[in-house]
Amino acid sequence: MASHRKSRTPGTRVAGIRTPALATAALTSVALLSQTATAAPSDDGRPSLEEVEKKVDDLYRQAESATEKYNAAKEKTAKQRKQVDTLLDDVAKRTQKLNEARAELGSFAAAQYRTGAGVPDTATFLLADTPQDIFDQRQVMDRMTGRQKEAVDDYVTRQSETMKKRQEATESLETLTDTQGDLKTAKATVQKKLTDARELMSKLTAEEKARLAAIEKEKQKEAARKAAELAEQQKAQEAAAAQQDSGTSGSASGSAGSATTPSTSTDSSYAAKAEKALAFARAQIGKPYVWGATGPGSYDCSGLTQAAWKAAGVTVPRTTYDQVNAGTTVPVSQARPGDLVFFYDDVTHVGIYIGNGMMIHAPKPGTYVREESIYYDGESSIHSVVRPA
Repeated sequence: MASHRKSRTPGTRVAGIRTPALATAALTSVALLSQTATAAPSDDGRPSLEEVEKKVDDLYRQAESATEKYNAAKEKTAKQRKQVDTLLDDVAKRTQKLNEARAELGSFAAAQYRTGAGVPDTATFLLADTPQDIFDQRQVMDRMTGRQKEAVDDYVTRQSETMKKRQEATESLETLTDTQGDLKTAKATVQKKLTDARELMSKLTAEEKARLAAIEKEKQKEAARKAAELAEQQKAQEAAAAQQDSGTSGSASGSAGSATTPSTSTDSSYAAKAEKALAFARAQIGKPYVWGATGPGSYDCSGLTQAAWKAAGVTVPRTTYDQVNAGTTVPVSQARPGDLVFFYDDVTHVGIYIGNGMMIHAPKPGTYVREESIYYDGESSIHSVVRPA
């Protein structure tokens, strides 16, 4: 995503690196450049460069939010379609069984007619050739009556179950129709926001576009500085942890030997999976961002992270809203390669951490999968870091 300035409340921000003085000094150049590049609204009512930049950024954010809603509706539609198809298949099978039960009842009715089951006992006696015929006929009818009752009960049960399943199928179809409506609305919203953003950018002069590019370049420098700062902090933490582990293992070697602890085993397992996920993500660099795409030729942000972890044998949900809850939340300072980094209060963007304050992500429409600082939109934009496996 491009730069977005939505503020975060201190209580919801994850633990990260805090160097206010350095950050303020570094950002001063960005602010000054932004001021010099920003012109006041012209007499003809045109918005200032700053207003255009903010509006475009907001539109891209809204488009990505709508994209995640589209992804959720699409996934829900697929599940409901599968459920409806299963119900319809079940109804068809039950209907076939019901028809068979109905046919059996018809055969009993025909048998009664043929054997004279409805004829009075006196008439049956008079019409029988021998007393043995009367006895045999009544034995057959007694057995037939028991089978008839069983057939009737079976028919009534099947009829009730079939009607219930038909009702379930009808309700599921109605729900599917509603979800398809949500899907259509989300798609239209994405397209509208992207169109509006393109129209705003198309109205900028070449000079204004150059100024925006200069501002963006300064922001990238600041983001790279913050990433390097995080990398140094993490290296210091790793060195301290390694030294502590070395001291602990040395003191325990006499009694415990060189046994691997459960924690070490777990870390190794995660690292192996993360390596596979990152290898996949790196192979996608250069492919275009396309909203709603899950590969292999293009991706949106959550489609990329889902596909990367799938390559490592780990299933994560489709949308950012669900992915953020699919693992263990850790502080930014403790982020490890493979972790998912989420952005903004509404959790509408995600990238996969590769170490040294950097990530691989699919930024926004018009861009390509790339490596970038996790501070690309400022420290306040980071929502959380989640370890999915």
